[in-house]
Amino acid sequence: MNAPVRPIWRHRGLPWLLPILLLLIWFIISETGAIPTYLLPHPRQILVAAFNYLFAEPGMAPYAGRFLSDFYASMLRVLSGFSLAVLIGLPLGILSGRVEQVSLLLSTSINGLRAVPGISLLPLALIWFGIGLKTTIFLVALAAFFPIYLNAEAGARQVSPTLLQAGAMLGGSPLRGVFSVLFPAAMPHIVTGLRLGMGISWSYLVLGELTGVPNGLGALIMDARMLGRIDIIVVGIILIAMIGKICDSGLHLLLQLCFKSARRLA
Repeated sequence: MNAPVRPIWRHRGLPWLLPILLLLIWFIISETGAIPTYLLPHPRQILVAAFNYLFAEPGMAPYAGRFLSDFYASMLRVLSGFSLAVLIGLPLGILSGRVEQVSLLLSTSINGLRAVPGISLLPLALIWFGIGLKTTIFLVALAAFFPIYLNAEAGARQVSPTLLQAGAMLGGSPLRGVFSVLFPAAMPHIVTGLRLGMGISWSYLVLGELTGVPNGLGALIMDARMLGRIDIIVVGIILIAMIGKICDSGLHLLLQLCFKSARRLA
């Protein structure tokens, strides 16, 4: 009866093995003084800074109590940009994967723009939208668009025309065929594209918030760099990693709740 328990715990514990190992190495390096604390603070110093940032009353220490306002600002920018990328990239990708003329029309421009580094578009975005919400949303949406579009295109292209013809023979309309045949068959690629898009959204969020916005996790890192607070920089990086992981898991769960074809991927 106890046989299934061991694989379950192994499955749940294995993802934490590498983070725990890295934390242990970090602790040992800090204790031995191999790396100066002004380059890599001790984990205890990071815990104190994180506690003040997350839970302390504002004004009790630098950056104390700022987390909720920074979290809200960053989440608003990420979700707005990611949603815009989904609304544009997903239908365009599916259409490009099924209609050759659309693919020929878009592929050269999209692949060319995809090669442009996001940081080179930052000055143009600042001129167009100024410092603030619009610039960050633009950068996030542009970055998330490409993996969403390309994976949706690849997923739609690999769907056999026989499946769509079978759906039409059973009396399904072309629109119903898209949602009942094409979309489920392309779901593995779509899920991959959405998860990649969500991950890259957080990367470009930091880029957008380094432009001088007053709040946000990226702004926190920039302010801490100006003041030489390495501990706050590390806290910001760790929080972005944790929140990004939670967003990825939440997106995956949402897709599974909304689409039966996504549940089969679990």
